[in-house]
Amino acid sequence: MTDAVAARTAWFTEARFGLFVHWGLYSLAARHEWVKLREHLDDEHYDRYFRHFRGDRYDPARWARDARRAGMRYAILTSKHHEGFCLWDSTHTDYKVTNTPAGRDVLAEFVDAFRAEGLRVGFYYSLIDWHHPDYPWDGMHPRWERGGDNHEGDLDSYVDYLHAQVRELVTAHRPDVLWFDFSFPEPASGLDNGKGRDHWRSADLVAMVRELAPATLVNDRLDLPGSADFLTPEERSPHDDLTERGLPWETCRTLNGSWGYAPGFQQWLDAGQVIRVLVDGVAKNGNLLLNVGPTARGEFEPRARALLAEVGDWLEVHSDAIHGAGPSRFPTPDDCRLTQRGDRLYLHLFAWPSGQVVLPGLAGHLEYAAFLHDGAEVEFTEIRDWRPDVPHRVAPGPEGSVVLRLPTVRPEQEVPVVELVLVDPGHGTASPAD
Repeated sequence: MTDAVAARTAWFTEARFGLFVHWGLYSLAARHEWVKLREHLDDEHYDRYFRHFRGDRYDPARWARDARRAGMRYAILTSKHHEGFCLWDSTHTDYKVTNTPAGRDVLAEFVDAFRAEGLRVGFYYSLIDWHHPDYPWDGMHPRWERGGDNHEGDLDSYVDYLHAQVRELVTAHRPDVLWFDFSFPEPASGLDNGKGRDHWRSADLVAMVRELAPATLVNDRLDLPGSADFLTPEERSPHDDLTERGLPWETCRTLNGSWGYAPGFQQWLDAGQVIRVLVDGVAKNGNLLLNVGPTARGEFEPRARALLAEVGDWLEVHSDAIHGAGPSRFPTPDDCRLTQRGDRLYLHLFAWPSGQVVLPGLAGHLEYAAFLHDGAEVEFTEIRDWRPDVPHRVAPGPEGSVVLRLPTVRPEQEVPVVELVLVDPGHGTASPAD
């Protein structure tokens, strides 16, 4: 990681938890944000949603309060998804929210509300566009037909439009993040009409962003090696610390299996799952970007708000183990995760062990242990120079271990956390720059 990337991403690796918001015309269809492609809807059918997009329940201040209450530190809004509809008053198109019954610049209000709550803001921007007349009908377009008479479009003209819109967004709002989506180059997609760095003129696009807003983070979906500030695995948690590849990372996850509002999708996560995904990521030096798809009228579903509140209840007392924390080099016991912040090591207990948990390598390094949620002491024993009083006794752990003695009854926390105060904090710290 270069010094410039490290400086730009310092706030990002401290934040750890962000909100993703997918809101657009697809929210009226309520059948997934790819509904236009999946159902091969033509413009005449899809434009009904444009004529009826009113967003009369949109209250970005409420969204921002929900996000901050959940313990989130930043938020990303879909400024334009694949459908081509723009959530701001762009001067480069009429296909925008201010020309709908909503009649308001959703994105500008979002920026003001979230920054008022102390949250950083970013914009998702789709590189593909199913509405723009110059965008070719490629293999990712609703009107593409294999072997059919497909519209070739004018890609250069469309990419001029793309660059102009990004310039407009960056100039007006100086976002903390630009979250581009997505490239599908031919060798990777298997399509002979795929799109990658040369099609998007990605090098020029990144150069423009760096010139206009040097602090803005850019993700890794422009198909341009060396340009990204962070990696974006989707709907999965990596097995390893992806910073070994030289960059911070963030996994984006849905709450119910759909990015856009889709009440028919009922694969809901619960608060415990969200917390464990978040903890697992921090233990591997990564972030979680958790998505909410607002309703067609602009509200977060009650179930989503309740879930965010539950996660927030946990984070309110466990924030030290997440915000500003990262991985540790100490070995991790089974069914646990370790995060570290300075001289504090945090043991996240995904399962409740029977009476004790063994921490290898901690003997001589631990000063004190207590539950993070209430400060109750957790007693421990060190295994050093083991000499049992009774010959047949077996040490409860390997030499050099610390054995925590836990209560029989599990604390009423989604994930109980033991805070371990270290004597020599540098010993087990894994720096994000490593």
